[in-house]
Amino acid sequence: MCGIVGILSRDAAAPQLVDGLKRLEYRGYDSAGVATLEGGRIVRRRAEGKLRNLEAKLAAEPLSGRAGVGHTRWATHGAPTEANAHPHATERVAVVHNGIIENFRELREELTAEGAVFTSQTDTEVIAHLVSSLLEAGAAPRLAVAEALKRLRGAFALAFLFAGEEDLIIGARRGSPLAIGHGDGEVYLGSDAVALAPFTDEITYLEDGDWAALTRSNVEIFDENDAPVARPTVRSAVASVVVDKGQYRHFMAKEIAEQPEVVGHTLTRFVDMTSGRISLPAGADFDFSRLDRLAISACGTAYYAGLVARYWFEKFARLPVDIDIASEFRYREPPLTPGGLALMISQSGETADTLATLRHCRAQGMKIGAVVNVPTSTIAREADVVFPTTAGVEVGVASTKAFTCQLAVLAALAIKAGRDRKVLSEADEARLVASLIEVPRLMAETLHLEPEIEKLASAFAKAQDVLYLGRGTSYPIALEGALKLKEISYIHAEGYAAGELKHGPIALVDENVPVVVLAPFDVLFEKTASNMQEVAARGGKIVLITDAEGAAHAGETFATLVVPKAYAFVSPLIYAVPIQLLAYHTAVFMGTDVDQPRNLAKSVTVE
Repeated sequence: MCGIVGILSRDAAAPQLVDGLKRLEYRGYDSAGVATLEGGRIVRRRAEGKLRNLEAKLAAEPLSGRAGVGHTRWATHGAPTEANAHPHATERVAVVHNGIIENFRELREELTAEGAVFTSQTDTEVIAHLVSSLLEAGAAPRLAVAEALKRLRGAFALAFLFAGEEDLIIGARRGSPLAIGHGDGEVYLGSDAVALAPFTDEITYLEDGDWAALTRSNVEIFDENDAPVARPTVRSAVASVVVDKGQYRHFMAKEIAEQPEVVGHTLTRFVDMTSGRISLPAGADFDFSRLDRLAISACGTAYYAGLVARYWFEKFARLPVDIDIASEFRYREPPLTPGGLALMISQSGETADTLATLRHCRAQGMKIGAVVNVPTSTIAREADVVFPTTAGVEVGVASTKAFTCQLAVLAALAIKAGRDRKVLSEADEARLVASLIEVPRLMAETLHLEPEIEKLASAFAKAQDVLYLGRGTSYPIALEGALKLKEISYIHAEGYAAGELKHGPIALVDENVPVVVLAPFDVLFEKTASNMQEVAARGGKIVLITDAEGAAHAGETFATLVVPKAYAFVSPLIYAVPIQLLAYHTAVFMGTDVDQPRNLAKSVTVE
């Protein structure tokens, strides 16, 4: 997760920028840079590697400007070189950026045709040239940014510094977080309150779609329609810690909201954003062409990620998949192929049953792959190849962002397997990768359903039983939805393949049973709709989660939550968001301990 800091200071900004960036080192990065105004001109210092390299440059070539922006970059578009490091700039504007600009290629072609000269491989430089072109056309900085934001497609956080504007920084967010810090004659901008802790504890959190114009004496905030809005200022408790709830009531709420950002960063480890191709991390490349079967094992939520992956590997790579809950795998004693691949999925990398399964597979002569969030964990250390998720610290016991990051990695691996096994063409790969790149934006849009979902919480809180139904890849998401509700609200819930409804579960349906139906408008929608009619005929409360087309064809429901239309391949990542929010708000309504539910632990390290 890239880090952003912006400062309008009374003294030299560069040392403060570096101090703020140090607070964001936990996010991971491979280059860093700052830009300040020196006599009204934009001057940059950038360096590959750690912040100490940037500090050495600043010691050799100090900057004295009182207005500046800084950035720690995790490479997405282009290698981690000084040329690709942020800030990116023209003579008129400098910008730092966290996120992915989906339409950067078409914007780059357009701007190049107008005479813009690009010096990096990044998508971020497109933003600088786009805003600069609007400034050249006579727009004031605020108008230039407002117009540029309307041209950008993706999930991002941005901070702008303008030549000749010693008392102005503009920030914007769509999907990725951004916070404003208020000081005495100073103002700050940061990816989160942690970055601003050395300077202030008075924080204003921008809401999704907001942009803000900061001066030392005033902050103006506008929504996505450019209408002025007021956002509350709160006192942050952050000091030296690197994990903070921010404006959220619980860590789980914060971690749900972080998903557009962390899924985007996970994808950048596995996708070459410039070419639109799968590119596995260094040391994690694997040739799937020699496999006859793939074994997957995991526990809990990670197991459901593996179930989704089975659909993907078998459809897009024609690779048969054996999947088992880790606590059952070795006791079932399945026949294993020496030299084959066993894929372990674990957020912590310390799950006892998954680790035991790893060692069982190793003893049978299999290669071990690991999808883990902690690269120093036992599972990661004992695996032959590690496919890292970059969810960051997940404090809530009920997994949210770790789950969707696991799905992102597994989706990329399925595409890689499809190409290795010559099932997918280059055009197929490009189409699937393009749909993956859209996921952070679509997740951010889905989060806007939260007020509707919160209203449903009271109805769910009265239920003793809840059913979740889905077909295809929506079936494992139904299982995950039921697990989430059980984990944190303590309401009994079960997930079923929708076609199994008439084979028993329908006996439970009456007017007191909410039935959550996950049904994107795809080739399976009509069949799922017929199951909905069976529920409706028995008085069940149908809560349908679908897209606009599905809603138009669905008929009457108790409630319909409309998510953005997405390519069927990536729908599990999008539909995970509303089921997480539904469980969260039901639990909050019931007053349970959301972050630390009874009887549960974050990492199960004993059998």
